[in-house]
Amino acid sequence: MIIGLSGLLFLGLVFGPYLWVRWVMHKNSADRSDIPGTGAELARHLLQRFDLSETGVEETHAGGDHYDPQTNKVRLSPKNFGGRSLTAVAVAAHEVGHALQFHRQEAVSTLWHQYMPWANRLKRIGTVLFMLAPAATAVLHAPAAALLPVFVALAMLLASVVSYTFILPMEWDASFGKALPILAAGQYVDDRHLPVLRRILRAAALTYLAVALTDIIRLWRWGRMLRPL
Repeated sequence: MIIGLSGLLFLGLVFGPYLWVRWVMHKNSADRSDIPGTGAELARHLLQRFDLSETGVEETHAGGDHYDPQTNKVRLSPKNFGGRSLTAVAVAAHEVGHALQFHRQEAVSTLWHQYMPWANRLKRIGTVLFMLAPAATAVLHAPAAALLPVFVALAMLLASVVSYTFILPMEWDASFGKALPILAAGQYVDDRHLPVLRRILRAAALTYLAVALTDIIRLWRWGRMLRPL
């Protein structure tokens, strides 16, 4: 009984933030007649306002909202790119906040630029090695042969969790050091919507952490697969 409740509590702590982020974004994704422009239009306007005219705005896949410092592009998912919702406004401003961080060469953005490419690369390599573990076992007829790729894969996934933790200050600054003050001072939305925008921007700031927490489940599952080896 206690073990079962502990397991449910663990799952709640791990998946709770991820589900909350998804719920907040979806709840406020309906188009509104009192919002004068789309997320893409707001992003372009803000980039012009802050003299970032060389930064582009592109549409990307659902859930893929981000700023890419390597190509200098703000990328918004279809609903946020063409939508006139509170979520579209908040996410567009959040990603422009990232563009401002990199344009101003703020310390936290420099850390992200140096660390994240390596973390993502190592994570991909680890995933491939983990997928090769069953083949190594079959070819060498030794379960222990899969230990090395599995251990490497675990290390790579752990590195991704750590990397998400490192960039949390940057995410928080993009939401509350950049996006919220810009939206509030510029009167891009009615003041009565500011409490909702704060929740959306909090969800945007915690997106990477929520993903990292779900990766913990993958770590646990991979760890269980190690036991028979």
